[in-house]
Amino acid sequence: MVIKFQYNKTALQSLNKQLNMRVKALPTIKNKEAALRLEVKRAKDKTIELENKLKKELKSHAVSVGMWNEFLPNIIAISDVQIGTKKIAGVKIPVLEKVIFKEEEYSLFDQPKWFPQGISIIKELAEIVTEKEFYLRKMVLLDYARRKTTQKVNLYEKVQIPGYQDAILKIKRFLEDEENLSKSAQKIVKKRQQKKAEKTI
Repeated sequence: MVIKFQYNKTALQSLNKQLNMRVKALPTIKNKEAALRLEVKRAKDKTIELENKLKKELKSHAVSVGMWNEFLPNIIAISDVQIGTKKIAGVKIPVLEKVIFKEEEYSLFDQPKWFPQGISIIKELAEIVTEKEFYLRKMVLLDYARRKTTQKVNLYEKVQIPGYQDAILKIKRFLEDEENLSKSAQKIVKKRQQKKAEKTI
């Protein structure tokens, strides 16, 4: 990034202001990046945990797989998923609040006695799958925000701060050279005036 500037005190003040703003903001942005990185890891770990839980639940019900042929698939369905939002390091993230099921009525006499338990098993599995999807989405959103924050940290650290420092140094050197030239010119003028004054005496 090329920083455009003029060789004067106004530009120097402006660049100093820009530099100070970035230097002060950098630790905050780094903290945000660290917090996001931690949250991404937590969401990933939770996704893996839920995936393992789902596999375990499915495995535990594998022995009764034949019974599920008797189950009525349209007897239970997810009717709504209540979602809230939560801010994590300044990023809005969806939060699963509740999975609402719609149950069709059925006769306890006409269906096998394990039907109520079957319904609760399906509810549990559906909740695990839904929660897992939420954590996957959370992980994607947080990781995107983390990458954006990392880019900003790199932009400040590797491009803008060194760029402003370099520009400030150039302006300071230019102004010092200009001042030195001005002083030298004043000395020369003073010496000439002294010589003229000596000649007229």
